[in-house]
Amino acid sequence: MAGQRRGARRRTAACLLTALLGLAGCAAPGPVDPAPQEIRTLLDRHARALLARDEAAYAVALDPAHAPAALAEFDRLAEVPLASWGYRLKDVDRSGQDRATARAELSYRIDGYDAGPVTTERVLDLTERDGRWYVTADRPAEGAPQQLWQQGEVETVRGRHSLVLGVGQSEERLKAVAAYADRAVPAVSAAWPGDWARRVVVLVPATLDGMGGLLGAPPASYRGIAAVTTGEVGGGPHAPADRVIVNPEAYGVLGEFGQQVVLTHETTHVATRAATSAATPVWLSEGLADWVAYRDTGRTAAQAAPELRRAVRAGDLPAALPDDKAFAFGGDADALARAYEGGWLACAMIAERWGEPELRDFYRAVGAHPQREGAVEKALAEVLDTTPEEFTDDWRTYLRQRLG
Repeated sequence: MAGQRRGARRRTAACLLTALLGLAGCAAPGPVDPAPQEIRTLLDRHARALLARDEAAYAVALDPAHAPAALAEFDRLAEVPLASWGYRLKDVDRSGQDRATARAELSYRIDGYDAGPVTTERVLDLTERDGRWYVTADRPAEGAPQQLWQQGEVETVRGRHSLVLGVGQSEERLKAVAAYADRAVPAVSAAWPGDWARRVVVLVPATLDGMGGLLGAPPASYRGIAAVTTGEVGGGPHAPADRVIVNPEAYGVLGEFGQQVVLTHETTHVATRAATSAATPVWLSEGLADWVAYRDTGRTAAQAAPELRRAVRAGDLPAALPDDKAFAFGGDADALARAYEGGWLACAMIAERWGEPELRDFYRAVGAHPQREGAVEKALAEVLDTTPEEFTDDWRTYLRQRLG
């Protein structure tokens, strides 16, 4: 009997739980907030108006207090040949009955240059009046970079293979940058005859601070760096587009030869992006870019690697190829130079001893590996028929021969 009573109680409890679950399932759902869909529609209209250069339609979505700043950006974008512009709404946070903050991914492409879009995170503040939403502020998300047109009036120069966009720069200076970029593209194509766009977009901000803003990073980290290339490693046809960003201060103190080397180096990063991955060590990606940049210049190792030459002559021969940390910006400038020079001479040694096709094959084989561990070792064995120990010994001997 006790067992039967316990069983009855269990059955009663089960029936009660089922009844409660059934009641919960039958509860009426809460009202759906219409704001996300309304804001998504607003952003779509906003994007279409910008692409159509329809200022009146663009202004409809703007709160009067935000309109002057937003319309200034609208005017600056007239100099940028856009092929697409759109928002992907990611999140809406209601902060009251008539206020909201939206987080969105902005993506855009430059016509004739970008196979894939540039993407960046934006935060938009909105207010609702009379049943309609208006943008009251539009800013980069935390850690996200600025866009060039947010820094001032944009000047555009088109080259044969390049598009140069500048803020606070003379047309003459931008034309000179375009000329170097136009020479860089065929030089890179000759050294890296693979499938790449053979076009480059170069951004020239007004100051070092402007460069930092475009990178979403402290400008002091790039003080002595003439230019950098942004992009996504291993990028396919739909990966975010590359941009070469020039530091107007460091680039400006270089002579003609140095400026050409810098833009050829950075253009190499654009060309090799699809073959570069997380498996690629920095000594290889930077070394290849320098190898291409110096390839047809006639410069000797002693001329192009002065810091490493001083170290070798002082008896301080590197024991190993530079690791990724050696390429960090903002540290010892001489040590950074030695890291770049060591990577370049490793690639130069491969091209000289094994051949330029083998250098390209080695680079692609490393980048095709699924992870960093074992990538170089496997490519050394399969492409160059050597081991890491033998390769390092050969490289150290090469340094002594070329720099000693």
